[in-house]
Amino acid sequence: MMKTVAVIVGSLRRDSINRKFAQALGRLAEGRLKFQFVAIGDLPLYNDDLWENPPQSVLRMKREVEAADAVLFVTPEYNRYFSPAIKNAIDWGTRPWGQNSWAGKPAAVIGATPGATGASAGQNSLKGLLTVVDMVLMGQPEVYFTYKPELFDANNNIVNEETKAFLNNWIDRFAAWIERTGQAAPKAQAA
Repeated sequence: MMKTVAVIVGSLRRDSINRKFAQALGRLAEGRLKFQFVAIGDLPLYNDDLWENPPQSVLRMKREVEAADAVLFVTPEYNRYFSPAIKNAIDWGTRPWGQNSWAGKPAAVIGATPGATGASAGQNSLKGLLTVVDMVLMGQPEVYFTYKPELFDANNNIVNEETKAFLNNWIDRFAAWIERTGQAAPKAQAA
């Protein structure tokens, strides 16, 4: 059975290169993984007082993450760090106490920038946090993607064969990681 991946894109920008990259990757993954994009732009800033009357956007996000077999974080890099929108989503997902939606989930981190580093600093800072919230993080292979328009066609499909081969290998490895680790880690009660 094909595994479902909750995809969290950290850029909220309408024309985000990370969203375009994630969508193109999702099309490449068809038949191997099902990408389910989880909206995080409507989450309020984390405030523990809001659990008295939880925001519907938070409850929806937690349900979508919990229903998925794995999570893929696609982060831009802001000042050598990952997206604050992702941090906010992670904080909401770990609460209320004892209801950590992230715990035990296989996860991977990728990112794109127009620069040469492919969001490497942002990805590495995010990876440290994901282990703290008890996710089962895939370490290799890594994807530090330099976004270049010529790698895509008008419909935002990846057309460069070398890039496509690299990303297909990454998809196969992530699918194998999900299969291997998806049942291995029990869901923790708290982060």
